[in-house]
Amino acid sequence: MEINTIYSKFLECSSVSTDTRRIDNNSLFVALKGENFDANTFAKDALNKGAKYIIIDNKEFYIDDRTILVNDSLKTLQELANFHRKALKLSIIGLTGSNGKTTTKELINVVLSKKYKTIATIGNLNNHIGVPLTLLRLTNETEIGIIEMGANHQKEIEFLCEIAEPDFGYISNFGKAHLEGFGGTEGVIKGKSEMYTFLNNNKKTVFVNLDDSIQKEKTLGLNRFTFSQNDKKSNVFISSVEANPMVNIKYNDVFIQSHLIGIYNANNISAAITIGKYFKIDDLAIKEAIENYIPENNRSQMIQKNGNEIIMDAYNANPSSMNAALINFFQLDKNPKIAILGDMFELGDESFEEHQKIVELVSNYSEVEVYFIGKHFYKTKKDSNHINFFEDFESFSNALKGKDFKNSLLLIKGSRGMALERTLDFI
Repeated sequence: MEINTIYSKFLECSSVSTDTRRIDNNSLFVALKGENFDANTFAKDALNKGAKYIIIDNKEFYIDDRTILVNDSLKTLQELANFHRKALKLSIIGLTGSNGKTTTKELINVVLSKKYKTIATIGNLNNHIGVPLTLLRLTNETEIGIIEMGANHQKEIEFLCEIAEPDFGYISNFGKAHLEGFGGTEGVIKGKSEMYTFLNNNKKTVFVNLDDSIQKEKTLGLNRFTFSQNDKKSNVFISSVEANPMVNIKYNDVFIQSHLIGIYNANNISAAITIGKYFKIDDLAIKEAIENYIPENNRSQMIQKNGNEIIMDAYNANPSSMNAALINFFQLDKNPKIAILGDMFELGDESFEEHQKIVELVSNYSEVEVYFIGKHFYKTKKDSNHINFFEDFESFSNALKGKDFKNSLLLIKGSRGMALERTLDFI
């Protein structure tokens, strides 16, 4: 079936789903396959639950004229998303980076929604399935789409850009994330920069942090709109930044008091301010949007429990974000301090070295009590009066149950697979 015919059927539907556990009435169900499942087998179930049409790629599961049989359901989903994107008259902002992209995406969204009808990526649906699903949520009323793009190997950002065709782009940073898939730090830079290549080839605009030497160099000659804490010639000059622990920023005599913890969030806020200024958002509206934004989902959240202040940053971790979070944590005024840190995943051959660097970093702060959890940190185990190592969460939680934390400042951070938010049960 031709994509334009499939598109006409999509327009009859209320939404798109790839999961029969979440089927809206009159939706379009797309049967995808994974390593351990084949959603073609759930096609009939999707119709019974209210789907108007189903897209399948196995003719054995054809039911009736509500069935759209294609060669590859995933490829069709991606082609349908691109077709829809082209049919709409709106601007797309593409966003990627090693750290902070989800927080930055949410900040950009709250700022731009002060003036425009926006739709942004929900959560971290930022891969080859999530990006198409986000694009298919856009409507004729949408004025700006904010599309987060994640990647763990070369050519992935290039592919996502070809689907979303962004008019604008921002790369939050180039950090030590997914080193295994990218093939090291240089591979990360090359992979993320695929967004710059797409935007440049299509004569589009990039938003750039001039204080990031890699961003500055990689965007020379591109059509760019910039921000900086050091270069007063940038399009948006950030004149003041402080964090203790919440980030406060000043620009154009506008003072913003955020609910975001850590100086590392200053660039995320600055990017949202800059993109807001590009799209002619009033300064007071920018200030209101950022000051009213409260982080959630275990991303730089401040939680009060049993007299303790807890920085919950357990959604994810890599060497760059872990280092930044710790440096910020060590500089905060309150004592006593306790750091609960979990393994960092997808580091490949550099895993031992990167975990060891974090251990060496905290070794210099003897006043901070540190708990390392996970087999990667456990391999770096060393004798120390203030550092504790646990091979898994169970042994850590057993030890923690006998400890009484009072009036402490805690940092909890680790990769998603560590699920360190469980720690709250024992504090």
